Amino acid sequence: MKIVVTSILVDDQAKAHAFYHHVLGFEPRHDIPMGKYRWLTLTSPNDPNGVELLLEPDAHPAAKTYKAALKQDGIPATSFGVRDIQAEYERLCKAGVHFTQSPTPVGPVTVAVFDDTCGNLIQIAQRH
Repeated sequence: MKIVVTSILVDDQAKAHAFYHHVLGFEPRHDIPMGKYRWLTLTSPNDPNGVELLLEPDAHPAAKTYKAALKQDGIPATSFGVRDIQAEYERLCKAGVHFTQSPTPVGPVTVAVFDDTCGNLIQIAQRH
């Protein structure tokens, strides 16, 4: 068994697609109309056949409450691994990304947290 799709709840699929593709650099994989919403996935440019990130609408009432509680408590919805956190932090800052935590060593990793503009905090992490 292996993970093939993981999802992140977003408040606007088009806005999320633009952010995750054009700002973060993930590559579009699937864009399938499904009524009001889409099956909209992206993958890492370093692993195009790897795990897909599903930009899932937060249409369920519990989803909005869950997302708001996580964000209010400063808890990232997910974490992405990076090779050079300082370079990634600087690249994303230049692209206008708002960080709530700059790169901070935490045991065997250095982490930073940013707002994805779609209702989530996202962590990036570099292992040492």
